[in-house]
Amino acid sequence: MDFLFPATVTTPLDRFAFLFLLLILYSFLGWCGEMVYCSLAHWRLCEKRGFLNGPLCPIYGHGALLVLLVLRGGCGSPVLTFLLGGLLTTALEYVTSWAMEKLFHMRWWDYSNRFCNLGGRVCLLNSTLFGLASAGLCHWLSPIVNGWVLGLFDLGVAVPLAAVLLVLYLADIVLSVRSAIQIGSRLAKLHAIQEEFSRKLEELRAEQQRVLEAQLQKVAQQRERLGEGIAAAREAAGARADQAAQALQSRLEPLGELRGEFAQRLEQMKAEAQRRARELYEGQDFFERRLMRAFPKLRSPLHSDALKKLREYWASRKKH
Repeated sequence: MDFLFPATVTTPLDRFAFLFLLLILYSFLGWCGEMVYCSLAHWRLCEKRGFLNGPLCPIYGHGALLVLLVLRGGCGSPVLTFLLGGLLTTALEYVTSWAMEKLFHMRWWDYSNRFCNLGGRVCLLNSTLFGLASAGLCHWLSPIVNGWVLGLFDLGVAVPLAAVLLVLYLADIVLSVRSAIQIGSRLAKLHAIQEEFSRKLEELRAEQQRVLEAQLQKVAQQRERLGEGIAAAREAAGARADQAAQALQSRLEPLGELRGEFAQRLEQMKAEAQRRARELYEGQDFFERRLMRAFPKLRSPLHSDALKKLREYWASRKKH
């Protein structure tokens, strides 16, 4: 690792500050590149990208340091640097995607619709771009960035600046991880509301079916008795037939009332579920919403319907 540090950067503290400032610079440059790439792809200025709230994409910073350290500043041939750098950064992207999905139970990006992808986590286009970036980094950009950081050491501000940025960086990581966990928890609660509503709906339908069957059975019995009553009434008097018919009608009337009662209970269930869901929608803070906007292809394998409804809610709010 000594090859990476200038001769004047010797103490452990200085070396840590040097590496950390490189990480921040490359993360910032990577964020700038991501913004330009996404904006050109959609022909408009895209939403802020990246997991962190600040203008940093740490995966680019870590990828740059990984390439510099493993390739020892770059191979003798730019073509070889392109191939090995692309391989290293692709592996880093794959592992990062897998780790973030396991940690937060969400897929943050998905290249399934792109040519030559691996599980939607990496694709040939990105690997090619990463390889080109690795070649440019090792054979052109790295000496320039090293000169910038070394200039901070010459001014005596490198270590204090690194300390301040480290505090902000760690605080941003904590805040972003908290937001990601909250999104996952919110989706789980929304899914639970949907599951609870479905269960109660099935119970209500089963209860309605049992009650209706019982009432219909009573009506059938009444109808049978009515038939006998009508036959007897014809022999006795027509008035008794009218009374028997009225008795059957009075038995049928509660069926309509039951349907109205069950419909009212269903509406109450819907209103309660919608109220609880709306509270969860509106409970999202600025940082959660920013994180979802930063990853427009965010997917939740466990709660896809809840995520879809959450996005639809904020899309409708944005229109109004």
